[in-house]
Amino acid sequence: MLSKLLTTAAVSSVSLNWVIWGYPAERHDEVTLAYTHVPALRKHKQLEQDTLFGYQTPTSPPVPETLSMLAPTPASPESAGMSTAALNRIEDHLRQRYIDAGRFPGTQLTVYRRGKIVHSTSQGFADLERKVKVKDDTIFRIYSMTKPITTVAFMMLVEEGRVALDEPVHKYIPEWKNLGVFVAGTSPAFLTRPPSRPMLIVDLLRHTSGLTYGFQQRSNVDAGYREKKIGEVVKSGTLASMIDDLAKLPLEFSPGEAWNYSVATDVIGYLIGKISGMPFEQFLKERIFKPLGMNDTDFHVPADKAHRFAACYSADPQGGMTFHAADRKGTLTLQDDPATSSFLTPPELISGGGGLCSTSSDYLTFCRALLNRGELGGVRLLGPKTLALMTSNHLPGGRDLPAMSRSLFSEASYNGIGFGLGFSVTMDPAQTLIPGSAGEYAWGGAATTSFWIDPAEELITIFMTQVLPSSAYPIRRELRTMVYSAISDSNL
Repeated sequence: MLSKLLTTAAVSSVSLNWVIWGYPAERHDEVTLAYTHVPALRKHKQLEQDTLFGYQTPTSPPVPETLSMLAPTPASPESAGMSTAALNRIEDHLRQRYIDAGRFPGTQLTVYRRGKIVHSTSQGFADLERKVKVKDDTIFRIYSMTKPITTVAFMMLVEEGRVALDEPVHKYIPEWKNLGVFVAGTSPAFLTRPPSRPMLIVDLLRHTSGLTYGFQQRSNVDAGYREKKIGEVVKSGTLASMIDDLAKLPLEFSPGEAWNYSVATDVIGYLIGKISGMPFEQFLKERIFKPLGMNDTDFHVPADKAHRFAACYSADPQGGMTFHAADRKGTLTLQDDPATSSFLTPPELISGGGGLCSTSSDYLTFCRALLNRGELGGVRLLGPKTLALMTSNHLPGGRDLPAMSRSLFSEASYNGIGFGLGFSVTMDPAQTLIPGSAGEYAWGGAATTSFWIDPAEELITIFMTQVLPSSAYPIRRELRTMVYSAISDSNL
């Protein structure tokens, strides 16, 4: 994969994709990238070389010099304070424990540190049935890794003064003004009580709204979600119909009283469309994807890219979402065939909580903008103070996820982990019992994709595979342990 990263990519003429950080080509050697807001990081300024992270298509026009952008430099791990041997050990682990054992079809791991890609490898198959290997440009369903992108888009509107975090949600969704909290009963005959306070915008962003997911399978309320097919892996209806359906169901609890993984970020996508005055998917394209050159990130995979689309599998022999590693009874079950997938056509319901497909390279671009305090290549998504607000723990009382969670499922469930606006946030690494840094933020997707960003260590890690559910194996814990163990020169 590293050799691919040295390839100069062309960019679509309709996209403002790549910018040279405001410097002419003859001054590239003067440009350095640094994170000077943390004193320990100032000694580690790194130059990103003049190469593009992307793929050239035969029909793409030449990149205008003013639109090209410095991309991550593929480099030796040692040049960025990491160990080649330790990183290679991760690949051995993935191959032996997961791919050869039939647990994962294939994997893709990217480790970025101090402005350089120090590890980028693909193993195994993207499509077992057709024997298509995982490649640099394989397109994955990222499911809930959509949530941080949606949240960043919403916070753009907050920065513009068009919405505030402490506003009641019913200001924008009037039919939700009288939502009750579940007491007893089943759909449609629920007994409810008034909430102790109205649902606020911040409750949607930090999952303290009282909403839920149907796959939680722990209450009569989530049974109502399943009945109406709200938040299903295979989407149905539209954002507007989802909002109408939710108006007919009670909340699990009063807003702010607990944390529960939910369709709240889908609601945020609906609000982005309503507040901005343009369709949610168009807002993402115009404000995030096109400016950053994330050309392979969308809510569907177009026909000319379908050959790059991975198959998705279930670790549950029945193809469900309830599998746990101790229950293993057979090999992977094909859950979504890339040749017939619903992702091949634009969906009716544009899910800000789990609808995007993307590549490792595109998602790395997004993560680099966040690591660089909200800006990349002259494209600013958010101000650094806004990003700092998002990556602070927002759970009431400063509590962590285990202390507040009502959910039977979360993409992060360790002690010492809080939740910000769109991300889990590490508060106390010692309580997690996993190496890491305070201030690290992360999330993952249902098909076992995951990422984390560690500003203190100038580190981004992105992992891709396609196996439901993400709770089947302890791969995220293992990756964190092994990636951090590969750091030979810590910034802390």
